[in-house]
Amino acid sequence: MATVKSYLSLIKFSHTIFAMPFALIGFALALSTRYQWSLNTTTIGWHTTIFDWSTILKKFILVILCMVFARSAAMAFNRYLDRQFDAKNPRTAIREIPKGIISANSALMFTIVCCVLFVVCCYFLNTAVLLLSPIALFVILFYSYTKRFTALCHLVLGLGLALAPIGAYLAVTAKFDLLPILFSFTVLFWVSGFDIIYSLQDEEFDKSQQLHSIPAAVGKEKALRISEVLHLLSAACVVAAGMIGMFSWLYWVGVLIFGGMLIYQHSIVKPNDLRRVNIAFMTANGIASVVFAVFVIADLFMNH
Repeated sequence: MATVKSYLSLIKFSHTIFAMPFALIGFALALSTRYQWSLNTTTIGWHTTIFDWSTILKKFILVILCMVFARSAAMAFNRYLDRQFDAKNPRTAIREIPKGIISANSALMFTIVCCVLFVVCCYFLNTAVLLLSPIALFVILFYSYTKRFTALCHLVLGLGLALAPIGAYLAVTAKFDLLPILFSFTVLFWVSGFDIIYSLQDEEFDKSQQLHSIPAAVGKEKALRISEVLHLLSAACVVAAGMIGMFSWLYWVGVLIFGGMLIYQHSIVKPNDLRRVNIAFMTANGIASVVFAVFVIADLFMNH
């Protein structure tokens, strides 16, 4: 019988570390944009006639739940749809569905439940995110089909995770704005780039199964060059956001660390040496997102 631990493994819950920090950036940016933070001799706090800390907490919890349910649905559906390929690939044959730990039908039911809970959470946030929730679900679920017909599947994955900052911003403000969109483009290029690095491991398998990916289409060396270009675009987006948002030195320290982690992961992965792909994928990108978010949010609270 499948356990909670099995389902957490199925959806790679630890990988939430990639997009969640950017959702928190979007949430904090929305608060700093809509509600004036002030510090003086008589009062410290968010000042508005229509907002209170209980509302902030409610929205914060709902944003976190939206992230968890959306990502869980996407991952479970991906495992469900790819179960036959996973069983054939030595690298993925140990996953829960091929090993029989979780049945395919259970994974599909888990996906449906997570989708419903995601929409329910959107309902309690505001009308804007509720109306956009079907589009968000389409993007994150459609990704699982893309490897069957396009090498641009990495960009679709990036787009799915890129919904995090703008989605969190919409949850508070119910409107679009330039800065959260720039952070979404940051995530789009960043995730697409590191997904290409991760997919280097399956180049030969993808070719044998007529599956599409950048490495399968152009080879490892050119794929790494494309990944580098995408990461340069991601870095350009965080720089542009910093300039447009007039952030302080705290933000730019975060940018340096984020950029440093991008450079580091490209320095340890070579076309003929993939031994440290998992370090580049999990460790470097986990540090990049968490540390960057800490500095951005600190800047927003201290200087905006």
